[in-house]
Amino acid sequence: GQTWCGALVPGAPPPEGEIDPRCIADTNEIYRGTPYQQSAKAWLVTKEMWQLVKERSVDRPAILRIVGFSSNHPDTPLSTGHVTLSTSRDPVGAPIFYRDVPLAPSATERGVIKPLSEAFLPLIAWRLRDISQPESRLLLTDLLTCANCHSFSDDGTTLGMDVDGPSGDKGAYAIVPVARETIIEQKDIISWNSFSGKPPGHKTIGFLSRISPDGRYAVTTLNESVYVQNFKDYRFLQVFYPTRGILGYYDRTTHEIKPLPGADDPSFVHCDPVWTPDGQYIIFARAEARNPYPPGYQPAQRANDPAEPQIQYSLYRIPFNEGRGGTPQPIEGASHNGMSNTFPKVSPDGKWIVFVKCRNGQLLRPDSELWIVPAQGGQARRMRCNTALMNSWHSFSPNSRWLVFSSKANTPYTQMFLTHIDENGNDSPPILIPNSTAANRAVNLPEFVNRPYEDFLAIRVPAVEYLEIGMRGIRLFEQGKLDEALKQFELAVEKQPDYLEGHVSIAVILIEKGQWEAAIPRLEKALALDPRCWFAHANLGIIRQQQGRFAEALEHFQKAVDIMPNNLNARLNLGRALADQGRFQEALIHFQAATKMAPNHAPSQLDVANVYLELGNLEAAKLAYEGVLRLDPQMVQARLGLAETLAQQQRYQQALDELNRALQLAPDDPLVKATLALFLASCPVDSLRDGPRARQLAEDACRVTGDSDPICLRSLAAACAENRDFPAAMAALNKAISLAERISPALNRELLRYRDVLSQGQPIRRKDSAGE
Repeated sequence: GQTWCGALVPGAPPPEGEIDPRCIADTNEIYRGTPYQQSAKAWLVTKEMWQLVKERSVDRPAILRIVGFSSNHPDTPLSTGHVTLSTSRDPVGAPIFYRDVPLAPSATERGVIKPLSEAFLPLIAWRLRDISQPESRLLLTDLLTCANCHSFSDDGTTLGMDVDGPSGDKGAYAIVPVARETIIEQKDIISWNSFSGKPPGHKTIGFLSRISPDGRYAVTTLNESVYVQNFKDYRFLQVFYPTRGILGYYDRTTHEIKPLPGADDPSFVHCDPVWTPDGQYIIFARAEARNPYPPGYQPAQRANDPAEPQIQYSLYRIPFNEGRGGTPQPIEGASHNGMSNTFPKVSPDGKWIVFVKCRNGQLLRPDSELWIVPAQGGQARRMRCNTALMNSWHSFSPNSRWLVFSSKANTPYTQMFLTHIDENGNDSPPILIPNSTAANRAVNLPEFVNRPYEDFLAIRVPAVEYLEIGMRGIRLFEQGKLDEALKQFELAVEKQPDYLEGHVSIAVILIEKGQWEAAIPRLEKALALDPRCWFAHANLGIIRQQQGRFAEALEHFQKAVDIMPNNLNARLNLGRALADQGRFQEALIHFQAATKMAPNHAPSQLDVANVYLELGNLEAAKLAYEGVLRLDPQMVQARLGLAETLAQQQRYQQALDELNRALQLAPDDPLVKATLALFLASCPVDSLRDGPRARQLAEDACRVTGDSDPICLRSLAAACAENRDFPAAMAALNKAISLAERISPALNRELLRYRDVLSQGQPIRRKDSAGE
């Protein structure tokens, strides 16, 4: 007979999920739900009642009937509905390993998969969930590097995981035995970048690597080019997919990385490789190769923007043959169907392939859907479990009867769902796995691991201990404790000699301490580790500039811009170096690029104004300086520039007024004193010159700078000449020339003209025209 049970409960809204305050950022928000979602009512079934429902719904379905009443009319139903529930005899049978992440968009770097700002990396967590338990177990967090895609051998004894290595090695990959406490040490890490078949200078990442069923091999995509575009919208904050690449594999027995013949044709992109359960075949996605950033490329503004490179992948099967490969064959039902077919997973019983279908590309696609096809190919079917928004990151349970996947149907913060798959490949509606993370965090990369829940308690990564030491160094540096910070970075580099950021940080501290020569080997080591380390190029450029090696400085600054064209400091360094060489039109291009990146960045606007002044475009310079002062009225450099512009327009009284305002703002600034002194000594209007005051200001400036600043010495020379002390004027000028020869060719040329005037026993006088 039928069994009835019931409960009268208040129509309360669902409990609000826990919020992780560490993950709140300017680039995301706490999701409040649609009006429809906010109208929901919820009831948490008691454990006793749920146990009864499960027991009674195995052989025949249970009917859950919900009747709504108003407290004002308790005898009259306002609404009614029902749902049918069935309990499977198939146990889930294994815990789910998954990645638990904040959603905080970061800026795009071409070809670099980096959805999160580095400040949020330590907040990423890896968890293990037994769905019979109310919540998950934390296995790993506070990792100061990006660990990402992972896979397990079929027996759950081996873990493979991307772990960014030293020197920014995105190709670092850990292969480690799984234990109650799994420890990833340096000996467990390989680098896909050790592949001998890489093109010169190419950095490979090993895209979506997979451990073989027996744990001996790992297969991946090598020599890849990846299209990457980050968005400010945290809901879909990034798209990325490879447009070039071959399949390669690592053999743990021989410790070799080799290409897989038959999947190594550079005219195609080969990606998303997975193994069949017997390890005999690899299923992968393939498409014609193309440039990820073709000429005329415009950044996409959202996922599925037509501006994205258009690519539709097809699924293929290839024999592995112990690494000898073979001929790839398209999988019927998952290939050449006008859609993009990617991210295949083969059921452990070998019967089915579940894959993702979408219009373009792969991964994090709003329109992605799960489809199922026989493993040998055939009629593909859209799965019943699909939600309305993004269905991906799926994995089979060891018994092939359950599939876990991720979706954004309920919230932008991705959630985990289950579906049951019967022996005929028919799946159930999606079942939410609640309480998997905080309401403002996302779940991705869920994967069943064939291991008892109580036999997998934690993951530790001493292999990246050097990064923790490096972070201590960063904190000490930010506190101004340079010597203590230096010791930490040196310790980190001692533990990991290829720690690129450590070498660069040591160089930066040495530069701060004025130890230019000692910094050079560190920067050269950084560039040996990564020739595209723009920050090392930038700092070497600064050192070479200080050494008077201007051509080398320009070369390094140009390389920094080539590598990071959208980096503000890279543009400013190059622009200022060009301006120092008198190449003002070229400098203007970089300064204007900087102002487009940061319209309210006053120093960039100041550089534009300075170049207009040097080019003699006085009205444009005046407007630009006034614009800078609107952004920052306290910026004395802008007042000095405006004063010079006014002087060149022969508006000398206004120029003097600006210089006096600058002195009021910065009464101890030697540059301000030197600039005012030069004006008072050289103004062509007799009534505005003041030789004694000019000399006093110039002497003060030189005293503060220890007679080591050529600009201050230039002012002293002019002031002495105005006071008819020509021997002192010439002595100051000669010292200025000897200093300027090393640091500024443009200034040096001006000082040589001053010497010609002084040698004739004449004081320095401005020669201004009204200009534009």
